[in-house]
Parts: sequence; C-alpha cells; structure tokens
Amino acid sequence: MKKSSENKIYTAIGLMSGTAMDGIDAALIKTDGREYIEFIAFESEIHEESLRHDLKQCLNRTDRNANDVKAIELEFTKKQIKVIEKLLFNNNKLISDVDVVGFHGQTIHHDPDSGVTIQLGDGEWLSRTLGVPVVYDLRQADIVAGGQGAPFIPVYHAALAKNAGLDMPVVIVNIGGVANITWIDDCDNLIGFDTGPGNAMIDDWVKSHTGDPYDRDGALASLGNVNQEVLDKFLSLSYLSKKYPKSLDRNNFIGLSVDGLSLNDGTATLTAMTVESIVLGVRQCPKMPSAVYVSGGGRLNATIMQGLRSALGVPVNSVDDLRWNGDSIEAEGFAYMAVRNLCGLPISFPGTTGCSAPTVGGVLATPEERVA
Repeated sequence: MKKSSENKIYTAIGLMSGTAMDGIDAALIKTDGREYIEFIAFESEIHEESLRHDLKQCLNRTDRNANDVKAIELEFTKKQIKVIEKLLFNNNKLISDVDVVGFHGQTIHHDPDSGVTIQLGDGEWLSRTLGVPVVYDLRQADIVAGGQGAPFIPVYHAALAKNAGLDMPVVIVNIGGVANITWIDDCDNLIGFDTGPGNAMIDDWVKSHTGDPYDRDGALASLGNVNQEVLDKFLSLSYLSKKYPKSLDRNNFIGLSVDGLSLNDGTATLTAMTVESIVLGVRQCPKMPSAVYVSGGGRLNATIMQGLRSALGVPVNSVDDLRWNGDSIEAEGFAYMAVRNLCGLPISFPGTTGCSAPTVGGVLATPEERVA
C-alpha cells in the first residue's frame, strides 16, 4: 500500500463521525498527501447514548451558534480527545509525534442546492487543546466553488487503488449511514457520488424494534420478504436517476416508511433499497468495473454483499481482501486530506462533487496558545 516518496512524509490523525452517529473513528497514517500511504493504527470510540441523542437533536438545524447547539458541539469535540488518547497510548505514540489532525466533525445539515453544509466540531479549540495543527470544516470550500460538498473520500480511494495495482476501472463502495461510490479508471478519471441510503435507515429500524444497534450479518433481512410496492416507490425517486455529481443528507429518505411491515420484512425492504441504489449508481458510471470493493459497516452485512454480487455480475469483495482496514478508511481519508491541505493539494474535483475546479478544502487551525 505504499511507495517511496521524495516529498515530505507527515504523520497524521484522521477523525470521522459518520451519518450513523454511532461513534468516532480515529486513524493514524503516514503520508505525503500524494502516493505514499502507510497505515499505522485505528481506534474507535462508541458514543454514549446521551451524546448520540444530543447530536440527533441537532439534525437539520442551521442555527449552529445557538447556545444549546454550541454546548453539544463542545461536548462532541471533547470526545475527540478521548479517542485520540486511546489511539496514541495503544500504539506507543505521543501527540508530539503527530504533524496534523484532520477533523471531519458531525454533519447535522447538508443541503448543497441551497449552498449549506454544517459539520459540528470546534477545530480551533481542538488545535489549542492538543497543541497540534487541525484541519477542519473540510466541505465548505467545495460548496463555495459550486460543488455538492460530498463525497470527499474518492481522492483517498484513488490513491489506495493505484497503490494496490488494481485492474481498472474499479469501483470502491463505502456503505456507512449513506452509501457512496468511487469509480476510477487507468486514465486518472475519477467519479464519486452518493448512491442512496446505506446503513442508517436499517439501523434505525432495527434499533426501534429490537434495541440492537444494527442487523448483525444481515440475518434479519435474510429472513424477510421485500415489499415490492415500497421498493418500487423508492426506486421511482428522482434522485436515483439524477446524473452525478450528487450528494445526500442522512434524512433525505426519511419520508419513505416501512411502518406496518414485520421486523424481518421491513429490514429486508430497507436492505433492498440500499442494494438497488448502489447497483443503479454503479451502472451510471461510464463503464462497468472489473471489480467492486466494499468498505464501511455494510461490508459485514452478508445480505447486502450477496445482493450486490447477484445484481452486478462482477466480483464484489470486502476491501479487507486487499489488506485495507474496512472500518478505518474514511478516518484515514481525512488524515490524508489534512496533509493535502498543508501541501496545497485539492481534495475535491469536478467529477466527484461538481465543483468548478479542483478545490483545496479545509480550514487550518494552529495552536498559538495551548488551553490549560
């Protein structure tokens, strides 16, 4: 996964809290922000139910400077320290070993058509507290440049794919709360977009009925029957046929209900929505890929994986088969993007977000004074 580099090599931490709102992922890598990538370590920290509740209360709010939202933002930012400390301690590292932190924050509102994307997270406070430069608010510059502000992980997917020597074209699918794909060919063409729901709707449904956080191994979905009427209604949504670049918020499909179905049938139907929207997304790309590799929690759902294999007719495997860490790729990506910010390199492109030109994203906070 790595190549020699004549450029400066940075040690970077990436922090990611996805649309599932279940916790924080932290990855430690070494990279030059270009082709050199060395994975070092990964840790995660599950949110307490109270923090997850508070974050959900902020969804779709645009008054981010309201006192209650600011209090939740600080609580959430302080939680980053805990996972960073665990990451460093478990790998015999010190914060002084780290050159930069990429801090994604928590998306609470994403409406690119209105020019708005909001991620909670106080990068200035985190930088002063850690004593390390922090790159945060990574999506706003892309929005200003006319982009969708998502997805951002394609630039890292492309670097990983090239280092692995994969046969092009190839598709990397990330199934988090929302699902997105990256299409890469051997001419450095890069396409990325959100395909539709990922795990969030399935997780919410299962949790509301069983108390469990997700459908482990896709077991519930495998026992249910897909409600074709609900699935057809979903497949008729204009977003799915809309040409990329395009992006979604966690709650874009909240009005599409499986209420009234049994636990298993509801889970099977929601799972089919995830599978079918990914399949439609792959088929929108310029050419069918030689293979599809899946990262994120969805790769552990056997029903999703089998559905993709059956529909696509090309090899569909977990990124773990490439010796990538399927849980940490997004966090790694934001570490990589933080280094690209330091190097003045773009993280979003017309083919991935629709921005007018390749865009260097993120605000750089420096620790002028350390917080006591």
